[in-house]
Amino acid sequence: MRPDQRPAGAFSDPDLMKRIVSALVLIPVAIFTAWLGDWPFAILWLCGAALVLWEWNRLVLPGAPAVLYAGELVALTVALGLERYFLNPGFAMVALGAGAGVALALSPQGRSRWAIAGLLYAAAVVLGPTILRDDNNLGFVAILWLFAVVWGTDVAAYFAGRSIGGPKLWPRLSPKKTWSGFIGGTLIGTAIALVVVRLAGIPFSLGLAVATWVIAALSQGGDLFESSVKRRFAAKDAGSIIPGHGGVMDRLDGFLVAAVAAAALGLMRGGIGNPAAGLLLW
Repeated sequence: MRPDQRPAGAFSDPDLMKRIVSALVLIPVAIFTAWLGDWPFAILWLCGAALVLWEWNRLVLPGAPAVLYAGELVALTVALGLERYFLNPGFAMVALGAGAGVALALSPQGRSRWAIAGLLYAAAVVLGPTILRDDNNLGFVAILWLFAVVWGTDVAAYFAGRSIGGPKLWPRLSPKKTWSGFIGGTLIGTAIALVVVRLAGIPFSLGLAVATWVIAALSQGGDLFESSVKRRFAAKDAGSIIPGHGGVMDRLDGFLVAAVAAAALGLMRGGIGNPAAGLLLW
């Protein structure tokens, strides 16, 4: 085994304890607001989206004018309001997409376009989870499933990759990620999520198992995408607000991709009124 393929050791990361403490604080908040649903849950993710947007702008356009961030925040809030008031994600998506499209067309080439694209990136943080949670019947279960997929995959990939090592997944983008971490993470994350929903009364099905694994894999893809953005703009972390994790963007990179993909799948199968059922019942 080459030196760059040797496992680093699961517990050799000096930031591990910080990661654990941060998780012990943030996870109960996320689950409690998911249980409450409605506006408390939506506001939590709007705050997360606002922080992601702030970190994105600092990363891609340092010194960006405050009016840009303020305008993007207004757009995010309006999109969430449309989704909540009409209970129809189509209103929010069309309005947000049209606004971002016009802004991109009018903006000059380069970093300013990256800053505007961040609006769509941040929108995924708030719209994906709220669309799923708005299903009155299975919304809470769908969010627990989503948390289990993303968190289970993330944690399992971390420990599998550091314990087993082996060939790198995509060294040009993320030199620490390995195939062992990807495979172990997605399989274990899938298993955890299926156990969670089974305990909630959702019957097992092959369709749900496959969909869960695909969402787990996409969450890892979200992590790689953020790594590519940070590499493009020569940054190690998007921020430092969460001890052991870096920025909010570093923590939610996989979650936002998984949430949007899950919401899209749920809407395609269950329609506007039942996205969680469309996601979980096969």
